[in-house]
Amino acid sequence: MRKANRVILVTGSGSGIGLASARAFLEIGDRIIVSDTTLDKAEAAAHALGGDAFPVAMDVTDESSVEQGFALALAEAARIDVLHANAGVSSMKRAVNLELADWDFNFDVNAKGVFLTNRAAVRQFLEQGDGGVIVNTASLAAKVGAPLLAHYSASKFAVLGWTQALAREHGRDGIRVNAVCPGFVATPMLEREIAWEAELTGMTPDGVRASYVAQTPLGRLTTPEDVADVVTFLASDRARFMTGQGVNVTGGVYMG
Repeated sequence: MRKANRVILVTGSGSGIGLASARAFLEIGDRIIVSDTTLDKAEAAAHALGGDAFPVAMDVTDESSVEQGFALALAEAARIDVLHANAGVSSMKRAVNLELADWDFNFDVNAKGVFLTNRAAVRQFLEQGDGGVIVNTASLAAKVGAPLLAHYSASKFAVLGWTQALAREHGRDGIRVNAVCPGFVATPMLEREIAWEAELTGMTPDGVRASYVAQTPLGRLTTPEDVADVVTFLASDRARFMTGQGVNVTGGVYMG
């Protein structure tokens, strides 16, 4: 129940969820375009995947870079069937201490980056005329506001709102748009957040990490592969009647 020889574009492929997603798609026989902010990072991702992916530099905050990245992907593969818009950032401060630069940093990548890459993908899907799939990476923080991450939460709530609106607007075009909402995922980003939270709260890093596990009914941190498996499901025909959803991959931290 899946199309053969699909072309999948994954943003933010250098590590974590993006790299795991690209690997999961490769394992089921898809062609992969990996992208990151520089060609060196994208090439490193392709190398980590065994060289079976085509690397593209793409700064998702820059309109011309996104357009150029999609053009390179299309020159290589002729079409795009699935976009996993995964590129994201975070920073951590108490809300009253946030500066405009903190807000802009998170919104530029997490929200504007999703907008620019989704728009490019939808335009290509419409040109191809046979539908397409988008999976956006949102967050647990898109479902419930996260202390010390108010600006990050706001940017990820924006991703969910955009996902739902785009799904409604283009469902009749055969375009499905969903999001994954990961919890505490064991990635380099989480390690940075653990260090920041420890500094802001006076806890030890081990204490912060233990608190994340304690909040998770299934008793461990989320792995990138946990999320990647849901991404590949949402991109498959098995999820053919799902659109506009924000699917929790949190081990039960959030059940709404």
